[in-house]
Amino acid sequence: MPFRMGPWEIALILLIILIVFGVGKLPQAFGAIGKGIRAFKRAESGEDENEEETSEAEQVVREKNDHGEKAKKSVTRGKGVSSRLIK
Repeated sequence: MPFRMGPWEIALILLIILIVFGVGKLPQAFGAIGKGIRAFKRAESGEDENEEETSEAEQVVREKNDHGEKAKKSVTRGKGVSSRLIK
């Protein structure tokens, strides 16, 4: 038995949606549904992109840590310290 919807069933469903959400909230409700669908599609197809972004972010963090370590070493050796601070 196939599922068929006639014009009266569709009208009844639309009327129920209109009553539940109201005229003012209807655009917001459908906008939220659309955003959810778009986010789901992006997440479904964008997993590889996220992995690339994560590896790039990890590389930037490593570079920043390397610069921080170099700065610590130069300060502990006395390099880069202003003579005004020593006096």
